[in-house]
This record gives sequence, C-alpha cells and structure tokens, in this order.
Amino acid sequence: MHFLSAALETYITEHSEEEPELLRQLTRETHLKVLRPRMITGHFQGRVLSMLSKIIQPKYILEIGTYTGYSALCMAEGLQEGGQLHTIDINEELEGIQRKYIGKSEFADQIILHTGDALEIIPELDVTFDLVFIDAEKTSYPDYFESVLSKTRPGGVILSDNVLWSGKVVEPPEEKDAATRILQDYNRSLKEDPRVETVILPIRDGITLSRVR
Repeated sequence: MHFLSAALETYITEHSEEEPELLRQLTRETHLKVLRPRMITGHFQGRVLSMLSKIIQPKYILEIGTYTGYSALCMAEGLQEGGQLHTIDINEELEGIQRKYIGKSEFADQIILHTGDALEIIPELDVTFDLVFIDAEKTSYPDYFESVLSKTRPGGVILSDNVLWSGKVVEPPEEKDAATRILQDYNRSLKEDPRVETVILPIRDGITLSRVR
C-alpha cells in the first residue's frame, strides 16, 4: 500500500537532505545483486534515521537486521566520537556486501557486525544503548523488544520498522498471516506499555518511536 502519491513521495525526497554518494552506490549494488532489494532502507527513510541519530547523539547504537548495511551507515552519522554501532543479521550471505560498504565508509572502525540469532547475541553484549533500531523478522518483534529494553538507557529510543505492514494492520488478518497478527498485537502493546512512551511515524511502511521512561 502506498500512503502517499508517487508525486508527493518524489517531492518529499527532492526537498530533503541529499543521499550520500556511498549510499547511492550501495543502493545500486543491492538492486543488482541481492534478493528482495525493496527491503533496503532507501534515501528518505535513511535521512530520517540519520537525522534522529544526530538529534539523539548516541554513544551506542544497536541494530537488529543489517540487510546490506544502509540503515547502519545512516545511523552511524550521529554517533558520538568514540561511539559504536552494533548491528546483527542472521543471513551470513550478506556479510560480503555489508563489509564492503562499511569498510569504505568513515565509520568502518565504529560499526561492529554480528552474524547470527539476535536473541542469542544481544544478552552477550555488555553495552547500554542510546538508540535501537528493530528491523528484522516481524514475528519476533515482541521478543526483540523485550531483549533490548533492559539494555536501553532511560531516555533512550527504540525504533521499530514496518509497523504499518503495507496497511495490513488495519484489516482482519488472514488465518495463516502470523506477521500481521503479531504486528497488530505489538503496536497495541507498545501503546499500553508503561515502560515507554510511543508514537507511530507514517514514514514509508511505518516507524514506531518508543522512548524509554
């Protein structure tokens, strides 16, 4: 589902910050070589992540779902000097393109790649995060959220991507559509969770911004 017309989406992109050249190259290579390239964060959402990170000025960032590294590179733009971004992806086949573009960036020494199950890796990270971005298996969102909440500082921000799920969240889910049903429950639970204050931003496929109380 497109929430805005193509003309408006183009206008918004054209009147937002320019996409860095390295990220343009990463977008091209992702579309040429990787399955489901539409999963890449993209220009506008990437600039939103960059801006949020610059506003928060995090020392430590956690990302669940690296894909080809676009969103990690965007959020790294806001890192404090000496800060680190930990990013986790279960698909080891993507590690080559991740390392290629992270290695070309100015953040090569600050981004730490982890390959494996995020729910196993997160408890082993001895870090308190200022910013977390959840963008992986949708049926695991509740588990990801619980695993990162205790590792996020009070006042820190947890972002959850794709929470509008192409508009399916406002419709009765089909019997076998576990992802839609879980996202509906997830959105409701964040709204009602006293540990965070939450707002959904209608950016692309929806981003929830949850501030830890």
